[in-house]
Amino acid sequence: MFFSRSRDIIWTRITCAINSIRRKTMHSESTALESTVIAENTSDPKPVKKADRQFDFKLYTQRHIALKVAYLGWDYHGLAIQETADDTIESKLFEALKRAKLIESHLECKFARCGRTDKGVSALSQVVSLYVRSNLLEGLGVVTSTDCRASERKGDKTSEIQYMHILNKLLPEDIRVLAWAPVTADFSARFSCLQRTYKYLFPKGSLDISRMQAAAQKFVGEHDFRNFCKMDVAGGTTNFRRRILSFDINPLDNSPSSPYQMHEVTITGLAFLWHQVRCMVGVLFLIGSGLEDVMLVDKMLDIEKCPRKPQYGMASEIPLMLFDCVFEDVNWQRDERRRSHGH
Repeated sequence: MFFSRSRDIIWTRITCAINSIRRKTMHSESTALESTVIAENTSDPKPVKKADRQFDFKLYTQRHIALKVAYLGWDYHGLAIQETADDTIESKLFEALKRAKLIESHLECKFARCGRTDKGVSALSQVVSLYVRSNLLEGLGVVTSTDCRASERKGDKTSEIQYMHILNKLLPEDIRVLAWAPVTADFSARFSCLQRTYKYLFPKGSLDISRMQAAAQKFVGEHDFRNFCKMDVAGGTTNFRRRILSFDINPLDNSPSSPYQMHEVTITGLAFLWHQVRCMVGVLFLIGSGLEDVMLVDKMLDIEKCPRKPQYGMASEIPLMLFDCVFEDVNWQRDERRRSHGH
């Protein structure tokens, strides 16, 4: 599994990212206050912003690529770009892509995402695919439009753009590009994915882990999960059958069991419904706390016995992460010469 991380390393990186975000926030607040004071005590006119120099995209080919992206979603309104919110993961990614002149518009780059994560949800291996500017004249994923003049361009035409390095310089610290890969024209980050893995972290507390583990195994296989999701009426979802390949609950370490011991839920499936993971974990919490019986899962999966979704609370979004997305014949690459500089 590409770029697999040990649990200790994952949480070390997350902790470092959190501390970095806090320092950045404190610095931003301090800078904003200083700027306000200066503005109130000076009458100097603001400098005139220079207009951006026109960039000719026709001097370059385009290339279909996939990006492997990690992000902390706690401070964002989800992954997908929205008309009513600017603070989404995709809005930051598109902003960086446009600043780097890798795309002209997010509406024309044939963008696709592997898994749509909601507000507050993080990812360690999200994958997106799109067409971007390329230095090359030929190669896997390289396409040339009828009005392309790339052969007339001066400069390097044999070395590819360092996508990972450039984007990480422009993205916020809590959004990182881990790798990129050239892909075929028919590749889709959404439909070419073979399986997806989510993880959910929680403290043991007074939960009965053995009861939760027994109930979790009832999710494995192909079932109608309409009672374990949020109905996506606007999205037009009518098929609620999904296949879960594995569903495990394990402690994060071998320390003596205590209420403070952290556990992780690991769920692998072909695809998931809206809020499906949080709904399944929410029901497991009810079972683990003794409020519901293990057989509740069987009842809710039987649509004839339970035709309407019962009322229950979903698990919090904060400990949820998209952990891995698996693809076939994708050659992930990194900017090796940049690694020593932290990119």
